[in-house]
Amino acid sequence: MKMSQLDSIDKQLLQRLQADGTLSLNELAELVNLTTTPCWKRLKRLEEAGVIEKRVALLNAEQLGLSFTAFVQIKTSNHSQAWYHQFVATVTEFPEVMEFYRMAGEYDYMLKVLVQDMKRFDTFYKKLVNSIDGLSNVTSSFAMEPLKYTTALPIE
Repeated sequence: MKMSQLDSIDKQLLQRLQADGTLSLNELAELVNLTTTPCWKRLKRLEEAGVIEKRVALLNAEQLGLSFTAFVQIKTSNHSQAWYHQFVATVTEFPEVMEFYRMAGEYDYMLKVLVQDMKRFDTFYKKLVNSIDGLSNVTSSFAMEPLKYTTALPIE
């Protein structure tokens, strides 16, 4: 389903859910001026189409002692399909890796890593580089202060 296939009520539902995933069906329906049955049918359609992937609780990382954010950039000289699949499988198993991208540009991959402190990052870094052969350059940058963080997609 594409953005152009969503009507204004679908978009309102998605915006409301992104702001507060705990809203009941009755509350959602009222907010978008529908009765519960049509509202439920729209939500079901959006879920079946994959627009709504899942509903989760967003936790406060700082409150949980996870305030050290690192961005790890990786270069490799191995670009075989077998290596790629093994690399992706290995990296996605690290719970500290919050985001993981294949990149265009100077580096081949970028990871967003969240841990408690530099010591824990060092432990993560050692596990990472010792788990994967073929890394030619691994460099890290550390966030000093988060200035914007959102999970809400820009639905217009």
